[in-house]
Amino acid sequence: MKRIYPFCLLIFFFAMNISLYAQDSAAFNWNVQSKKISDGVYELQFKTSIKNGWQLYAPNQAISDVHTVETSFADSSIKADTVYKEAGTAKQIASKIFDNASFKVYENEAEIIATVKIKGTVPENLIGKFKYSFGKNDEFYPLTDYSFSVKLEGGVASVARIKINSFDLKHPVNNCGDDGTEGKGLASIFLLGLIGGFIALLTPCVFPLIPLTVSFFTKQAGNKRKGIANAMLYGFFIFLIYILLSLPFYLLDAKPEILNNISTNIWLNLLFFVIFVVFAISFFGFFEITLPGSVANVAGEKSSAGNIAGIFFMALTLAIVSFSCTGPILGSLLAGALTKNGGAIQLSFGMGGFGLGLALPFGLFAMFPNWLNSLPKSGGWLTSVKVVLGFLELAMAVKFLSNADLVEQWGVVKREIFIGFWIIVGVLIVLYLLGKIKFPHDSPGKKFSKARIAFIILFAAFTAYLIPGVTNTSAANLKLISGFPPPLCYSVYTSPVNCEKSVEPLRNDYEQALQLAKKLHKPLLIDFTGWACVNCRRMEENIWTDPTVKQMMQDSFVVVSLYVDERKVLPASQQFTYTTKNNSPKEIITVGDKWATFQSENFNAVAQPQYAIINADEKILTKTKGYTPSPKDFASWLQCGLEANRK
Repeated sequence: MKRIYPFCLLIFFFAMNISLYAQDSAAFNWNVQSKKISDGVYELQFKTSIKNGWQLYAPNQAISDVHTVETSFADSSIKADTVYKEAGTAKQIASKIFDNASFKVYENEAEIIATVKIKGTVPENLIGKFKYSFGKNDEFYPLTDYSFSVKLEGGVASVARIKINSFDLKHPVNNCGDDGTEGKGLASIFLLGLIGGFIALLTPCVFPLIPLTVSFFTKQAGNKRKGIANAMLYGFFIFLIYILLSLPFYLLDAKPEILNNISTNIWLNLLFFVIFVVFAISFFGFFEITLPGSVANVAGEKSSAGNIAGIFFMALTLAIVSFSCTGPILGSLLAGALTKNGGAIQLSFGMGGFGLGLALPFGLFAMFPNWLNSLPKSGGWLTSVKVVLGFLELAMAVKFLSNADLVEQWGVVKREIFIGFWIIVGVLIVLYLLGKIKFPHDSPGKKFSKARIAFIILFAAFTAYLIPGVTNTSAANLKLISGFPPPLCYSVYTSPVNCEKSVEPLRNDYEQALQLAKKLHKPLLIDFTGWACVNCRRMEENIWTDPTVKQMMQDSFVVVSLYVDERKVLPASQQFTYTTKNNSPKEIITVGDKWATFQSENFNAVAQPQYAIINADEKILTKTKGYTPSPKDFASWLQCGLEANRK
């Protein structure tokens, strides 16, 4: 069997190390200034001192057809000339890295001047990226990003508002709304992780280890009490190891909506799609995803000690050697947690649940060793579990492809295509369980067990349930999976009959919605949403369509939907650098940047959906409301907002 290492993870950390090292302020200290040449034409002067022996490659050179210096802007109407001016004392070097080719470099200080042409309105501050290349000896770092914001003479200041000073979250007119649903969300994520841990137990890499490990502890300890204590400690260390795996993500969680930005990033969703397909192929038995053998060997050597440290390394050894089975399940948990909105704490709860689900049986069977006799014998059924998990990984993969498609609105994974793929996966699972499809390492067909028959019936019933979802009928609204497929209106049918337009909100224009609320003397209902938000679609398809809710939203409110993952780039005149309430600079480049910052600054939240009700004078009428699966509860909150508005 072929084995592959989790190269994506290694590349990720390698890229992070390069980026962090390349941005070392001790090596390069950039300063940028601008000079107006004529209307819409400016020179940007990039000056830097160079330390620690680094060499800056001069502009107007190419290495393997890649320019050493580039300047780029999110607004495609802004163009930088590809020919740069430069100042400073340069020298020629023969690069050992590139077969002694000759290049021009700067060693102490340098100045690179880019000419920029701006069509239309000139912004007060121009935001862009300056990319430079540098190296020394046998090191070379091409096109390292330096993000800059520079003031332009004669530019027009952005009038966009982020922080609304009249908003007072602590003193709404009425106290109805959510007091915080994070605990409930964390509990459900912990439960999902726990279920994932239990599923991992049923894989060929883990299940056979249960009786072996428990027997080892009970026999080595000399007495039952010590054996139980050691086994419980072993289980605790398994739990602890998976908690520790989540800690690095707290570094990513330092900025409010960074995990949300990651979850809606197109390229990351496409990467998750590829990774899940690889996971599926691994579960089908064509190769194994493993950690390097040297890592397992070191942990195994350390585990031979009989003390507490030895028990810890035994737990670490289990985590390593079972990676080929637990890795894909952990990957699903990781990707799922990153698409949620509570930050790294959710990942910790999910990983903790997974670790507990994996560890719990070792402690319980050590306490009650007679239970070992009731365990089914290892055999072909473990391989069947692994293959079914592979099919489920494929079903999950298309969700990430759909996320990227929805954010960019490519129109590739329409609702019926998504559901059709799930139907195909369901049919394949049923055929496999019936023995009509074979994979490597499948055991010869045997008599069907009751459990196998039950799963055949379960998957067949679910697949049959999905079939109306590809039709152009009212039955296509599959409420059981609401939110997972694309919206009802994102359809291959030009006129989908099941696409009920419950409410037509204004989109991504808070100021226009506010003016309309003033004109109509109605409160404003703000809907913080996202293209890739599952619970947002559930609300729109199941709650907004409720007759009472629909009538209230249409007749009594002005509704505006603000998409925090909208990737449309703002015009240069509307881009700016905002200083958050934590005194951190944040670049507002896209529509989504604007509304994500608007939400976090005014409502102390990064979760979607989130609903807020304000009046025309921008006074908060109620506490905010999150995902609410009950139409009655949501309607009651809307009514409370209307009563507050009348006050």
